[in-house]
Amino acid sequence: MPSKFCCFIVMLFSSAGLFAQAPVNVNAGVKEREYLINTLVHIADPVLTALSKNELKQQIPVEAKTADRGAYVCLEAFGRLLAGMAPWLELGADKSAEGKLRGKYITLARLGLHNATDPNGADFMNFNKGGQPLVDAAFLAQALLRAPRQLWEPLDVQTKANIIAALKSTRVITPGYSNWLLFSATIEAALIKFDDNGDMMRIDYALKQHQLWYKGDGAYGDGPDFHWDYYNSFVIQPMLLEVLQTLNQLKHDKEPDYALALKHAQRYAAVLERFISPEGTYPPLGRSLAYRFGAFQLLSKVALLKTLPNDIKPQQVRAALYTLIKRQIEAPGTFDAKGWLQIGLYGHQPEIGEGYISTGSLYLCSQAFLILGLPVSDEFWQKADADWTAKKIWNGEDVNTDHAVD
Repeated sequence: MPSKFCCFIVMLFSSAGLFAQAPVNVNAGVKEREYLINTLVHIADPVLTALSKNELKQQIPVEAKTADRGAYVCLEAFGRLLAGMAPWLELGADKSAEGKLRGKYITLARLGLHNATDPNGADFMNFNKGGQPLVDAAFLAQALLRAPRQLWEPLDVQTKANIIAALKSTRVITPGYSNWLLFSATIEAALIKFDDNGDMMRIDYALKQHQLWYKGDGAYGDGPDFHWDYYNSFVIQPMLLEVLQTLNQLKHDKEPDYALALKHAQRYAAVLERFISPEGTYPPLGRSLAYRFGAFQLLSKVALLKTLPNDIKPQQVRAALYTLIKRQIEAPGTFDAKGWLQIGLYGHQPEIGEGYISTGSLYLCSQAFLILGLPVSDEFWQKADADWTAKKIWNGEDVNTDHAVD
């Protein structure tokens, strides 16, 4: 492990009391949870600390191949990071060591929401110039949908109004005929939930097109075409589920659509679980590989929903994600000297980044941490480690055959 990251872990958990208060025989799942929390806040600290001081624009580096990415980098980093942190933050603060740590980051996140959307603030973000803001406003909306009790309800009236205005301002951007339709749909779902003023036409169009673009066996096309990449997990299926969940909560009667989307998500999650090798690696397929373990967002989401397929134990998903994240995050060069993420899949690999990739884009990796929304008392963390499918097979263990779904 790089020495700076190792020291950070020791300092953070010592100050929070997590080392001192841990029982002598902490089970593997609790230790893995502590490591994952530690990793998430290490990723988050530069972004949230700078933004809380209205200094994100000053401090964030802009590693990119194209010169225009500085216009988008702040909203990219904040929206994507907060979407991944949201389920953990939604557990709220309490008197435990972890609860106190959550309280710190809830405070930073709320300050970030205020500063990012304050038109008079130094860190007011770009929500409507160029096409990219539609993407990252959607991730910010996703964060609010995932943690309404912590990231929306306690906000002051003016901050809420600023957020609503920022989200509505994205309507000048026309989404591409692709997964981008779901960015508009996610924003509108948040506007329906928090402002009672969303555009159902944008939502219905996105949902109907993705129903048409379903290719079978748990996979959707990115638009009319199928691509070998991880966009079913980066964007498509998590946003489909959350838009439909939101509509159901608001009595829009989308239960049959949600049930079908969940069936597809369960299958795709099973495929993702089988992609994780015994060593914690996975196939480097398709574009946006610099999002790193964000490729496993959907597996984490399905585990968070407690809807994993029957033949996949929660603890095997935990062990697989822990192993995968640990392997990638500890690669030398993952972070720069000041703790910001650098472009790469395993360490610093600038050529892996496409022209639309910048420092801010990389924070989509936080989406793998959705499982932290399951409290430490949940069986997900309390049961003993279990081998995941590829590890079982390559250890010579007999496993059930794999089957496609409609």
